[in-house]
Amino acid sequence: VLESLKLANLNLPNSYLLMNTYKAIFLDFDDTLYDTRGNAQIALRQIYREFGLFEHFGEFEDFSVPYWKSNVELWTLYAQGKITRDYLIVERFRRPLSLGKGLENVTPEFCLAISERFLDCCTEQIGVIEGAYHLLDYLKSKDYPIYMASNGFSEVQSRKLSRVGMTGYFDGIILSEAAGVNKPSPKFFEYALGIAGLEAADVIMIGDNYNTDIMGAMLSGIDQIYFNPEGKPLNPSDKKPTHMVTTLKEIENIL
Repeated sequence: VLESLKLANLNLPNSYLLMNTYKAIFLDFDDTLYDTRGNAQIALRQIYREFGLFEHFGEFEDFSVPYWKSNVELWTLYAQGKITRDYLIVERFRRPLSLGKGLENVTPEFCLAISERFLDCCTEQIGVIEGAYHLLDYLKSKDYPIYMASNGFSEVQSRKLSRVGMTGYFDGIILSEAAGVNKPSPKFFEYALGIAGLEAADVIMIGDNYNTDIMGAMLSGIDQIYFNPEGKPLNPSDKKPTHMVTTLKEIENIL
């Protein structure tokens, strides 16, 4: 029916023409559904207190700001396959801790101890992005199979999913560790399509990270919905995503 409408060249909105043309959804988790940054900030405050880091930093922000700077840089390198998971886990804490008074010689063992407690604290949190449950309910009501497509670590993602009660929404969990490569590599999406048993034209990718979620899908011939809650402008060199939304609610106008 939709093909007939297109051939008739009727002036129908794109959202109507696209409705129900996808067979499955690839959905990012961190900061798309789960408030990873907000929950991690709470966890950082916990380890700041528990490990007595206030004795080495004048203010919490003297520790948290360099942590976030390092974390973003390292996750970008990890997504590009330039560093290992083990390096990321140690280095994202070594860098900010080395700025603390009396903490110049930060050992990998100390960083690992902090990282382990940090991840425990993170997975105890239940913060989600506004509209996350509503979106999942909506997609399931439309009978879309939903596959998580994430660069996150398997043991952490499963704990977070369970904690916020989202496990049952997903028909499959596709993680970079299993794929052997990270988003945005087309090999990740090739692996994901193999798991779903579908072609690129059959799915659409929803995610908040332009460089990993959106560019990765583009490179693989997969349509995209760029969740951009802060309304960040694209760089002049960036290709325009298939769709861009600032709230999860808007996705209902597309799918």
